[in-house]
Amino acid sequence: MNFRPRRQDEPEINLIPFIDVLLVVLIFLMLSTTYSKFTELQLRLPQADADAQRDYPRELIVSVSAEGRFAVNKVPVQGNPDSLAMAMAEAAKGGRDTVVVISADASATHQSVINVMEAARRSGLSQVTFATQSPRAGNR
Repeated sequence: MNFRPRRQDEPEINLIPFIDVLLVVLIFLMLSTTYSKFTELQLRLPQADADAQRDYPRELIVSVSAEGRFAVNKVPVQGNPDSLAMAMAEAAKGGRDTVVVISADASATHQSVINVMEAARRSGLSQVTFATQSPRAGNR
C-alpha cells in the first residue's frame, strides 16, 4: 500500500483561447469605432512655384474675378453655366483638343470655379488646367 500523500497537480489556466478572444474583440472595436475630428480650418489659396507657362496650340482662357464675373478670351460673359458653356463652345469652335485655362482670382468663390468646370464639361472640353502665379510675382 502506498500511503504517501499524493502530489496534487496545480490547476493550469490555458491562456491561448483567452488571447484569441481578446484579439477578436480588439479587431471588432477597431473596425466599429468612428473617429471624428471637429476642427475648423483656416485656408489660404496656395501659390505655385511652377516653370514658365506653356503655350498650348489651342487654349481657351476663362477669367474669373473676385466678384464672380466671367470672361472667355477677354470677352465678358454672363455668370450662369449655360451661357458660359455656349461662349466656351463658340470660342473653341469645335476643337476637342482645346485646353481650358482657368485664371481665377485668389478671392473668387469656389462655386465660380466649379461653374467654369461645369461649363467646360457641357461644351465637351475635357482638358482643364489652372493658371497660378509664383510667390515672387505676387508682390508686383
